[in-house]
Amino acid sequence: MRILRVDSTHPDPAALADAAAVLRGGGLVAFPTETVYGLGAHALDPAAVARIYEAKGRPSYNPLIVHVASIGEARGLASAWPEAADRLAERFWPGPLTLVVPKSPEIPDAVSAGLDTVGVRIPAHPVAHALLLAAGVPLAAPSANRSMGVSPTTAEHVRRSLGGRVDVIVDGGPCPVGIESTVLSLAGEVPTVLRPGSISIGELREVLGEVAAASAEPSGRAARPSPGMLDRHYAPAAEVRLFSPAAREATFAKAVWAATDERRVGVIAFAPVSASGAEVVAMPADVPGYAARLYAALHAMDAAGAEVIWIEQVPDAPEWAGVRDRLRRAATGAAVLPGE
Repeated sequence: MRILRVDSTHPDPAALADAAAVLRGGGLVAFPTETVYGLGAHALDPAAVARIYEAKGRPSYNPLIVHVASIGEARGLASAWPEAADRLAERFWPGPLTLVVPKSPEIPDAVSAGLDTVGVRIPAHPVAHALLLAAGVPLAAPSANRSMGVSPTTAEHVRRSLGGRVDVIVDGGPCPVGIESTVLSLAGEVPTVLRPGSISIGELREVLGEVAAASAEPSGRAARPSPGMLDRHYAPAAEVRLFSPAAREATFAKAVWAATDERRVGVIAFAPVSASGAEVVAMPADVPGYAARLYAALHAMDAAGAEVIWIEQVPDAPEWAGVRDRLRRAATGAAVLPGE
């Protein structure tokens, strides 16, 4: 494993030439996008794509998103390109929006989990864009971490999670958005959000009018139409439990120890709480600030040896949907501590 450090805003193309050659040769390169670090491989090379699944321990029914440098490349990966895709691309690309469209025959089945659709996006991060141009090939790139774990937002997160499973890590600093892209399917009659992210359903409706939210998700080993739809996902090594904003201060401090049997505890909340002996992280109250910090906070809790992480529930508002989704999946199966 090699680590290449580049300027996050003006990456030197010469510094990326080595990583680009690794990708063209079927290797794995972790690189920053505006959302999280991706584990990239040549999307049209089945053997390279298989290495992604092996490195992550990713189930074969969980598809990959393909990253490209231009709208023309995105169209070339689709067997049909809806007019709505052009309107969305004009508004949101480059950026954290993935469009699911009918796939071209050249897309390997491993990329699409055997489905007849593929997710594509143009990342906005200067390093990701420069790497795509240098490689000259589309890149399949899920988050650069072991499957179902916390996504990485720094190169160090990638190193700790994947280590020698990746050939090159391109260190372009922390990711500014911090949670994965919104995924919108254009393969059905009504555009449907399969995974919420930093682009809200309201913003999508401003462009398209009618946009639905996925009403049901596949279970078991059925192929997912989008990444991020596993029941448990984005989860740290520690157990994650959620608590309501009403369960604060003395009430929370008392309940947390009774509920966790005096295990090492971490707390992530909007403001400091009284939880003696616990590792506490106070989070920003705005959506962009919270999302950008969330995964780093979870990684820090794991590094500190927390066995249980209590996280204050975020507001039930449309703009928080992406963050709520990540917390819900991280805490699947855990109890919620209500207010008194």
